[in-house]
Amino acid sequence: MRITFFGAYDPAYPRSSVIRKGLRLNGVDVVECRTSPRFKFWARYPLLMLGRRRSPDHLFVPEFCQKDMPLAGFLGLLSARKVIFDPLAARFETKIVDWQWRSTDAPAAWWNFQIDRAAFASAGLILADTAAHKAYYCQTYGLKPAKVEVLPVGYDDEFFRPQEDGARPGTRGRTGRFEVLFCGSFLPLHGAEVIVEAAKIAAAEDPAIHFKLVGSGRTLGAVRERAAGLTNVEFLGWRPAGEIPALIEAADICLGIFGRTDKARRVVPHKIFQSLGMRKALITARTPAAEEFFKHEETLFFCDEPLAESLAAAVLKLKNDAVLRDGIADRGYALVKEEYSPKAIGRRLLEIIKRREKI
Repeated sequence: MRITFFGAYDPAYPRSSVIRKGLRLNGVDVVECRTSPRFKFWARYPLLMLGRRRSPDHLFVPEFCQKDMPLAGFLGLLSARKVIFDPLAARFETKIVDWQWRSTDAPAAWWNFQIDRAAFASAGLILADTAAHKAYYCQTYGLKPAKVEVLPVGYDDEFFRPQEDGARPGTRGRTGRFEVLFCGSFLPLHGAEVIVEAAKIAAAEDPAIHFKLVGSGRTLGAVRERAAGLTNVEFLGWRPAGEIPALIEAADICLGIFGRTDKARRVVPHKIFQSLGMRKALITARTPAAEEFFKHEETLFFCDEPLAESLAAAVLKLKNDAVLRDGIADRGYALVKEEYSPKAIGRRLLEIIKRREKI
């Protein structure tokens, strides 16, 4: 089977990178027809047309490439090839609903909704990262459930893996601190402000607990203001992707997301799979999406409302209960290694494709 990844996508983005690697590990001939996301769609269409190679069995359009879908759909019709679209998130959902970039009745909101709808209409198969996201796509855009399949984001187990010797160093032995790590792009769905509020509570209970927040983004300024005066919170700013595994390895606990947006309830971001893939206990908000894959106090630790108080209590509990903390880390690692590695994700997608070919 030959699959062409098609569009103006970032080849380093974890979602499509994991899928490409996973398909190759399962014997699929993966080729790429790609141009830069910096180009406007009217400039990249000719480049994509010129970049076509041997005729594939399927065209695969990766995350955030809604504007490339009409061309992919057209080429699919010309060649009788099937088009798979993996949006990861709808433009309307991200820009209008989650970021509140414009009001829902603004022309830009209508336009982004139409871009999504045209992209979905051009696909033969649409992938969603969670069942909650699949339900959103179907309800919002009127898609038939049979057109959408669930494929979790997974993680790269070659890049995110625990130390070979099985040690659990954390940083307590070196600094006397218990390190809690958040890595993210400070989007509304991440809820980084909740982490700062939890740090305030934790500071009064146990001064050894230290929070590191890595990354940058639209909510960073407001989160920094909330953290003013806190000595147990450190902002490390943006770090290259190559440094993230070492930061995770040095942490005692990792954090997921704590946003209260609708989108936060539908996604399970890469950071959760990556941290578990390095055998770290992880705390995140309880959401319908996260509960599709994980169990409380078995493969990770869920927080409930009020989130800041719940997060502070969770950190204290895991700090003081090494057996529970290490058990969650071990079971979470075993789960993601088995079910959400690139090979497992590639195998799952290949099974979806083959099953649908028989329909």
